[in-house]
Amino acid sequence: MNLPITPAGHTGGTLFLVDASLYVFRAWHSMPNEFHDHEGWPTNAVHGFARFLLELLDRARPQHIAIAFDEALDSCFRNTLYPAYKANREPAPEELKRQFEHCRTLCSALGLAVLAHGEYEADDLIGSAASVQRAHGYRSVIVSADKDLSQLLGEFDEQWDFAKGQRWGAAGVPERHGVHAHQIADYLALTGDAVDNIPGVPGIGAKTAAALLTHFGTLDALLERVEEVPFLRLRGAASAAAKLRQHREQALLCRQLTTIALDAPLGETSPHFVRGRADAALLGALCERLRFGPMTRRRLYESAGLDFASSSHPS
Repeated sequence: MNLPITPAGHTGGTLFLVDASLYVFRAWHSMPNEFHDHEGWPTNAVHGFARFLLELLDRARPQHIAIAFDEALDSCFRNTLYPAYKANREPAPEELKRQFEHCRTLCSALGLAVLAHGEYEADDLIGSAASVQRAHGYRSVIVSADKDLSQLLGEFDEQWDFAKGQRWGAAGVPERHGVHAHQIADYLALTGDAVDNIPGVPGIGAKTAAALLTHFGTLDALLERVEEVPFLRLRGAASAAAKLRQHREQALLCRQLTTIALDAPLGETSPHFVRGRADAALLGALCERLRFGPMTRRRLYESAGLDFASSSHPS
C-alpha cells in the first residue's frame, strides 16, 4: 500500500485533510453521464467522488480525517476585498450543486467530519484545521494537488496528489514551485493566479518572482528594498523595479487574497477529527436515492464497518 510515511522525529497523530471540491469537479468532468438518481438528476460526480473516497479510506486507513468543501462560492471574505475574485468562473450548474450536497451527505454517513463555511473556502478550513491540530502535536496530510495549499506545509506535514500518487513535504516545495513553502502566498501575489482571477504584479513572471523572493525572502522585504532591485543580476531588473513601485498596493492586496486563513470557524466537529461511527440509516437512504449499484453499496458498507448482508438493499 502507498501510505504517507510518518517522518522521523514526529510522534503525534496524523490528520488527513481532503480538498473535496477538487475531486468532485474531477469526477464531474471525467465520469460518463450515465448515472442518475431516482428523480432523473445526474449522479456521475457523486459516483466518481465515492470511488475516490473509498480508495483513500482503504489505502490510508485514517483515524483522524476531515473533508473540506467550498460553500463560499461568491460570499467569501476575499470577494469583499476584491470583488473580481474568481469572477472569471462560470457558476456551477444546478446538476453539479445537487451532487456537491450528496457528496457532503455521503461523508457524514461514513462518519467523516465535514468542513464548510459561507465566508471561508476549503483551503482556509484545511489551513485552520491543520493549525489547530498542530498545536496538539498532530501532523497533517493534505490530500490535494492544489499548489496554494503547499504554503501550509510545516516540518512534518505532507501534501498528497492522490491521482498521481505523488507526495511531498515542505522540503519538496522548492523543486516543484521554485520557492519555499512559506513563500507561496508571496509568490502568487507577485505572479498572480489566473485560475482565481488574481492579477498579481503585471509583467512579473514565475522566474522573476522566484528570483526576487530568493534574494529578498519576503514580499514585504522586497517592497521595502525595491530600490535595490535594478542592481540585481536579473534580466529586466530595472523594469521589474518600476512595476513593483507602480503596483505596490496591488501586490499587497493580492497577498491578502493568496494567503490561506488559519482562523476560520470549524463548527461542531469531533475532538481531533476522529473518524466517527457511520450512520447506517443515512447511508442506506442515500444509496437508495442515488441508485447506487450493489458493488458500490457493498464497498461503502464495508468501508463504514457496517454489515452489508443484513442491510436493506435490492438483490
